[in-house]
Amino acid sequence: MRWLIQGARSRTRRSRGLSALVVLLLFGGALAGLASAERAQYGKLIVWLDGGLSPLKLPREHRVPVSLTINGGLQTSDGSNLPRVVKVEFAVPGQGVISTRGLPRCSRSRLSGADTDTALDACRASLVGHGVLNAQVVLPGQRPFWIKAHLLMFNAKPVGGNKVVLMHAYSSDPPIWAVLPFVIRHREGWLGTTLSANVPGSLGPWPRLARFKLDLSRDYFAGGEQRSFISASCPIPPRAPTGFFTLTRVTYTLGSGQQASTAITRGCRAR
Repeated sequence: MRWLIQGARSRTRRSRGLSALVVLLLFGGALAGLASAERAQYGKLIVWLDGGLSPLKLPREHRVPVSLTINGGLQTSDGSNLPRVVKVEFAVPGQGVISTRGLPRCSRSRLSGADTDTALDACRASLVGHGVLNAQVVLPGQRPFWIKAHLLMFNAKPVGGNKVVLMHAYSSDPPIWAVLPFVIRHREGWLGTTLSANVPGSLGPWPRLARFKLDLSRDYFAGGEQRSFISASCPIPPRAPTGFFTLTRVTYTLGSGQQASTAITRGCRAR
């Protein structure tokens, strides 16, 4: 959902970032009505995104553990085959903190060739999220078919000073597995924390991302302290009980080099 000044929704505009949290509307009890998907259209390609933060009621001054749900995907307006995606990037507000200090790490080699149960047995202590993915498979001379893969997200060894989360994907029919490293980077600006992954060429040109859902959350105990993979606050002005902000932006880089993205706006309540 875009900015809610006139109640209108744009389904064709490209997403915008914010430089700061902006309080736009003040009406108690209105948060439930904000949870709807946002769409952006690039020619016949439609990019959509949904999701949210839990809990909605957060402290103004300090961060507490939260869970982040991201639900999105691609579709075409004419029903034609989906394009190939070569890179995926999620951007989230820099006010939130992603912490892996003291969290066990999983290696790519332990996930190689593993089904979902085997991956969990090998790296359960490193788990930071889970989800599901649907993909279209386009083979030459055959009708496209669909696969469903279960997703697991594991904390991994940093690379170049950046945190890394490994996404393990497994489909049982047909049996397919893949491991994608998502690198976590921090930069200036509102959506200053990004998680990005390149889709390796070894997967071939046939799988085409259709839709996914990710739930990111992990509370753990380390160094004598209770910690969380994701923490956030609701830093709105003292007189404002409710605030709205851009929560997540997803950007896909396609095989053609084109980028397609959209973002969602969500709210929080101060406690």
